[in-house]
Amino acid sequence: MKTVIIDYGSGNLRSAHRAFERAAIDYKLNHQIVISADPKDIENADYIVLPGVGAFKDCYDGLKSRTGVFEALHQAVQVQKKPFLGICVGMQLLATEGIEYKGSQGLDWIEGRVKIITPNAKIDLGLKVPHMGWNKLSLNQSGQSHAILDGIEIGEAGLHAYFVHSYQFSPQNADECILTTRYGQQITAMVAKDNMVGTQFHPEKSQKLGLDFIANFLTWKP
Repeated sequence: MKTVIIDYGSGNLRSAHRAFERAAIDYKLNHQIVISADPKDIENADYIVLPGVGAFKDCYDGLKSRTGVFEALHQAVQVQKKPFLGICVGMQLLATEGIEYKGSQGLDWIEGRVKIITPNAKIDLGLKVPHMGWNKLSLNQSGQSHAILDGIEIGEAGLHAYFVHSYQFSPQNADECILTTRYGQQITAMVAKDNMVGTQFHPEKSQKLGLDFIANFLTWKP
């Protein structure tokens, strides 16, 4: 199996690569993990990862600017339905649009908007933006889980995941929000639709929870 972490000029590529390699080794998975901006690698991938750090529009423009990458990604994910994981802004890019500065269109693969986190000044005293640190995860209001969470304890008894972000994804379809975390308000922590999952937290920085999550992704058959 081949997993491609897409290099489009944004994201903790080396950190992600190390975490995916470690998960493959620790869980004895026969996976080749590569970082690439080559459309042919994306076409030949079995699993695709889109990381992301920074501003929504900059990341979207960076993805569009890589010759052939945008088209190869669309073909692999939307047409061939290969398993896809978006991390942080890589998840946010799944949205219809990002409301940041002048705003930007997104991939529109999961309908919704990315908007700034706005703590309630009267209630959320001391909460700062960006949201940065370790938080526990909760299932959404429907309580519906996802295959990629198999064996991972969610809720008060679960482990913490690492977050660093100022904006959050608000899906139009509430059922496509699988996990939330509490930061003054309920914030989207994971979305999923068909062959696509996205996490606002960084699995590559989330220690055991993150490695379990990555291993589940690398064996996921949507």
